[in-house]
Amino acid sequence: MRLVLISDTHLPVRAKRLPEAVWAAIEQADVVIHAGDWVSVALLDELEARSRRLIGCWGNNDGAELRSRLPEVARVTLDGLSIAVVHETGTAKGREERCERAYPGVDALVFGHSHIPWDTTSPGGLRLLNPGSPTDRRRQPYCTYQTATITAGRLEQVALHNL
Repeated sequence: MRLVLISDTHLPVRAKRLPEAVWAAIEQADVVIHAGDWVSVALLDELEARSRRLIGCWGNNDGAELRSRLPEVARVTLDGLSIAVVHETGTAKGREERCERAYPGVDALVFGHSHIPWDTTSPGGLRLLNPGSPTDRRRQPYCTYQTATITAGRLEQVALHNL
């Protein structure tokens, strides 16, 4: 199962559209995960139309309409892998332990907010992934997104893509 992970798209504030490389990855993906700060309801509609399966949550910059259509925390099991998606996880210091306590029984947590790519594993085995932002690099050298695969309940081939 092929995944595309994105967050913090901030459309149309930071960019008018998602980069073509992201759309190309989405066309190849079985599941697209968006970790909030869509800003535009139009992007949600377009991703729902163009994705085989879309999982997402709302972020702190998302208004009432997005919040009415998306959960604060999305939870799903894909091919035996338990995933939670949330926008904010707090400061980097102590993140792994804090998230492990907040999301018991979850195998992977996809989050956003910072625009800083992240890929770590907590002492208890929780994989934490932040794809950064494909449209707003902030203080990062590149705009980014992630891809991964799930095989028999295992997260594999996690890759960060620079735009």
